[in-house]
Amino acid sequence: MKIKQYRTLFIKELSSLYDAYEAESFFYLILEDKHKLRQIDLALNHELAFSDADLAVWSTFINELHKEVPIQYLLGKTNFYGLDFEVNENVLIPRPETEELVEWIVNENKQNDKLKKLKILDIGTGSGCVAISLAKNLPNAEVYAMDVSKKAIKTAKRNAVSNKVDVTFILKSVLELEILKSDYDIIVSNPPYVRNLEKQEIKKNVLDYEPHLALFVEDDDALIFYRKIAELAQKNLLEKGQLYFEINQYLGKEMTDLLEKMNFKNIELRKDIYDNDRMMKGMKSDL
Repeated sequence: MKIKQYRTLFIKELSSLYDAYEAESFFYLILEDKHKLRQIDLALNHELAFSDADLAVWSTFINELHKEVPIQYLLGKTNFYGLDFEVNENVLIPRPETEELVEWIVNENKQNDKLKKLKILDIGTGSGCVAISLAKNLPNAEVYAMDVSKKAIKTAKRNAVSNKVDVTFILKSVLELEILKSDYDIIVSNPPYVRNLEKQEIKKNVLDYEPHLALFVEDDDALIFYRKIAELAQKNLLEKGQLYFEINQYLGKEMTDLLEKMNFKNIELRKDIYDNDRMMKGMKSDL
């Protein structure tokens, strides 16, 4: 079957679950990954065709997409901040909003990075997307990354190797720490922050397939990770040290109050591309 004909069938087959734009994006992601063909290649050569064996592979993709398995897990990879990352059921799929957090840190520190060697800790690293992107874009930084999941750490280590950066990985539960073993210029974290009461807002492809350990917190203590990390930051940030968080969009005020009560200064809350409260920064106070 000609590929252009199959594309129409593919989009129609998924129309009950995905709009045409999303289904078409899936088609081209699979086409490039499995056949090394891009949209332009298809436009330039209308005679390109799939074999019966190819169609069997595509049928498997359609079956999994009907189950709403994330396309990133089906391909085993995704792009984040211009880099390719392996993703699997042990790590969250990186979001565009998190790219904004990385961009903020890079822009705030790329000039300073030329003057001194920055020491950075990413807490709850998952796939390693934040730590690795920072290591890639702040070449004078010494980057550390912590996670409670051994399987996530293994994935992140592979991503560090494939992206040719040095990151030191730490297998620890941050909630069990009273102090960090080292001091840092920057501590960043995108910890679990979705409350159980918000589960009804979560799409099936996230709720059924992404690791709940990295997503959810109890309703009655939604800031548990932020409070602990902020406590550690007050102990282990160097002079003028920076603390960055990705946050629950509904808890911007609560997060601002938390950092104020813990004596952070120059607190800044930022919105993401969807106009949601999503990121914040604080600086270590002179206690």
